[in-house]
Amino acid sequence: MVEEAFLFIGSTRLMHAMTPALLCETVTGATMAELIAARDAAASAGVVDMVELRLDGVRDLDVAGALDAVTVPVVATCRPVWEGGRFDGSEEERRGVLTRALAHGARYVDIEWQAGFDDMIAANQPRVVVSSHDFTGVPADLATRARAMRSTGAALIKVAVSAARLSDSLPLLEVAKQGDAVVVAMGDAGVPSRLLASRFGSRWTFAGQNVAPGQIPATRMVGEFRFRAVGAHTAVYGVVGNNVMHSVSPAMHNAAFAAAGRDAVYVPLCAADFADFLAFAEALDLAGASVTIPFKRDALDASIASDALARRVGAANTVRRVPDGWEATNTDLAGFLEPLEAAWGADLLGQAATGPAGKTGPTGKMGIRVSVLGAGGVSRAVVVALKSRGACVTVHARRAAQAQALAESLDASVGPWPPDAGSWDVLVNCTPLGSASAPDSSPMAGEALDGRFVYDLTYQRGESPLMRDARQAGLSALDGRPMLVAQAERQFEWWTGMRPGPGVMREAADGGAARPMSGMAGTD
Repeated sequence: MVEEAFLFIGSTRLMHAMTPALLCETVTGATMAELIAARDAAASAGVVDMVELRLDGVRDLDVAGALDAVTVPVVATCRPVWEGGRFDGSEEERRGVLTRALAHGARYVDIEWQAGFDDMIAANQPRVVVSSHDFTGVPADLATRARAMRSTGAALIKVAVSAARLSDSLPLLEVAKQGDAVVVAMGDAGVPSRLLASRFGSRWTFAGQNVAPGQIPATRMVGEFRFRAVGAHTAVYGVVGNNVMHSVSPAMHNAAFAAAGRDAVYVPLCAADFADFLAFAEALDLAGASVTIPFKRDALDASIASDALARRVGAANTVRRVPDGWEATNTDLAGFLEPLEAAWGADLLGQAATGPAGKTGPTGKMGIRVSVLGAGGVSRAVVVALKSRGACVTVHARRAAQAQALAESLDASVGPWPPDAGSWDVLVNCTPLGSASAPDSSPMAGEALDGRFVYDLTYQRGESPLMRDARQAGLSALDGRPMLVAQAERQFEWWTGMRPGPGVMREAADGGAARPMSGMAGTD
């Protein structure tokens, strides 16, 4: 715990005796009963090293009661409204709250750099964290600000910025490099600064139930994201896209790394664009990444080497670092076909079409008719995979020009949106309708489902509307979870040279993360 992680040298400076960052859970409440319940739950879980007690916003605040019988070290914070908190009283009242917190045993009090409490900081230097929060971005004078904060003599400085891009967190590396700092990038793009706090050089980081933008519960940080395992030599991977916070990929890959005994971690990388990812990956020395919407083409273009499959598809869903840059591949094809053939039989190309739309495939047999909904990167991989099995593929998309371009580039047919009744044997949904972004929507809402098989590449805890309608119509149906697992297993093997343990990724995808699950297969 924290007592073993810190040493006092002399009486004024705090020195760190361990490389790993500590985990501090932020707890709050509208009443003392709520605050104490949250405090005790965090401490008794046995996951965190410290607790930050947010004393601002508690209606019936009793500072002594908040600190009574605590079993882990406490950082006491009373954040004013003018710095993003909930305390709206006078500054003298707030000073009194912090003074009482020190008197009743708080290990540290958090004092805002601009609070003007210089005398209080000077009198309690070993127990003060001087903090600065920017909720609009990254201040241009960050380095100067950090030096001024250190000049107060406080035990540590805390610098929190707001990240709109992954690379917005990179200036924090230099701040932490100077020592005695807690650094945090807030927001989805800043989540890696929390999960990789040890790599950022932060003394500790904050977990919690979204008390601040981008916070993650401590149990998830330790259990799912391997927070305790991250060290100086840990290989870092992630899923890069602009909507990755609901991704199940971290749960799958981290479970596989743990089962294999690999010193590796996998985190969500919410990038503004692919150049943003590349800058962040270079600074943090990332080993590889899964690539999702909308960066699959960018990943292929940015790589110095790629396999024939990725070039045929025109998109990459996986990259890994090589000495001179990045190498790319696409695991969506194998990930798509394996569950389909397992569910329906491996003789897909030998089955005859049931209507006049069937065409002669490469073997001379009538290929099965497949309607592919959508014309994005996943659709390209699906079309290539289906044609490799002799299927007669028609592409349908709301944007007719996009469907036409994809179909022409891959020698497929193009059809209307939505597909005509009686025109397909297999329907494959590659749109986001039914995924996290549109969980109640179906690409075939109100349309007849009169084929034989529906393969919905979205996935969620329950059935998607398309899956439900297909089963009610008497069709066989498959959602995107098996594809998600199959393509992830191939990513893991491509990165590590070894297959993940049998069932490890499937178990994590099916519920090991113990949280809401929704997304789209092939995008992780």
